Amino acid sequence: MLVHEAEAVEVFLPSTYATAVPYDLLARLRRDTPVCWVPEPAIGPWREGPGYWAVFRHGDVKRVLRSPEDFSSHLGATQLRDFDAPDDLAFVRDMMVNMDSPGHSRLRRIVAAAFTPRAVRALERTIAERAAALFAEGECDFVEVTADLPVWTLAHVLGFPEQDRRLLYDWASRVIGYQDADHADLSTADVESLTPMGRRAVALRPELEPGTNPRSRAALADVLAYAHDLAENPVDDESLMSAMTKGGLTQTEFENMFILFAVAGNETVRNGIPGGLLALLQHPAELDRLRHDPSLLDSAIEEMLRFWPPVMHFRRTATRDLTLGGRPIRAGDKVVVYHTSANRDPSVFPDPDRFDIARTPNDHVSFGFGPHFCLGAHLARAQMRSIFRELLAWDVDLVGSPQRLTSNFQNGLKRLPVRLGKRRRKDPVRL
Repeated sequence: MLVHEAEAVEVFLPSTYATAVPYDLLARLRRDTPVCWVPEPAIGPWREGPGYWAVFRHGDVKRVLRSPEDFSSHLGATQLRDFDAPDDLAFVRDMMVNMDSPGHSRLRRIVAAAFTPRAVRALERTIAERAAALFAEGECDFVEVTADLPVWTLAHVLGFPEQDRRLLYDWASRVIGYQDADHADLSTADVESLTPMGRRAVALRPELEPGTNPRSRAALADVLAYAHDLAENPVDDESLMSAMTKGGLTQTEFENMFILFAVAGNETVRNGIPGGLLALLQHPAELDRLRHDPSLLDSAIEEMLRFWPPVMHFRRTATRDLTLGGRPIRAGDKVVVYHTSANRDPSVFPDPDRFDIARTPNDHVSFGFGPHFCLGAHLARAQMRSIFRELLAWDVDLVGSPQRLTSNFQNGLKRLPVRLGKRRRKDPVRL
């Protein structure tokens, strides 16, 4: 039985995700209409879209992600929402995530050295020290406390001045979390403490008309101004920023590379860490299991990523007429893969709604698949390991209701109120 269009639209509406990911609906769609047409109605000031094919089964998701010759990242870019102006689409097509090969491979090679396992290992002690300094006894918002680590790590890798790193938090919040009123206009950086570059950027932040796409070039005027300022006044000649300026990029490639790392580079971890802790708190037997056997930490992190994928979907565009999941796809159609659904496909994950920190194998797609597999996956895992290794020495209790980010793209929490207390008896650590 096909799911009715009026029901399928729920997976598109940002309001659906304000309370929870609709896993029951995703399960029905995956079973009955694994490739399903989803309309895009107008939402407030955001105009109606043309609709798209949503892909829910693990095998079909992998097929789309590994086949750029059929499902392009470049034609319509990789965000669900279309750009209002052709010039904006043309601009973002120079972003690595929105490219197909050979352009994608060329740009990836320029920055890949900063994200290799060897490069990440060199950072792990510093990341662990930073993570260990985050926690103090008492009540706190775990989302806010742990947001420091991915922002600090990204600033370190990028070669960002220490004083300006809060700008990375604000930029990501407003550009990635624009569907949530609490994030759309977020500005938490202390302007007086910023470098002159940072203050100039804040002064250039544009006033946007309601409904303006926050990923458009005009909406990113302050971010781009900072990018050029930092390129002319580098902080670290060995940084990722230095590799970008010396890599032979065109101006728009450089600007898009900076946007990609500065705006999107911390969101996976910023969402994944609080989501992972909430999964543990909601499954106390698994948390106790991890405390008694810390050697399960790596598999626990993979299960956190499967159970709480930080990014819920990505878009491709069909390059030709073809068939997917028995449905006729036309050239130019949007095709959107749902990580949230693929990660709970029972044909791949036995008892998929069970949170099992020892699950193996764990073929989740939270970091994508194929040529666009997340470049920062090693770094993200290292940060999660540092946070959760440290947390094993603490008692953690939920003291209020978690608040979700309203977004059909980011699987995030805005608040996670907890009480932290040092454990009187540490379980033996066998990592």
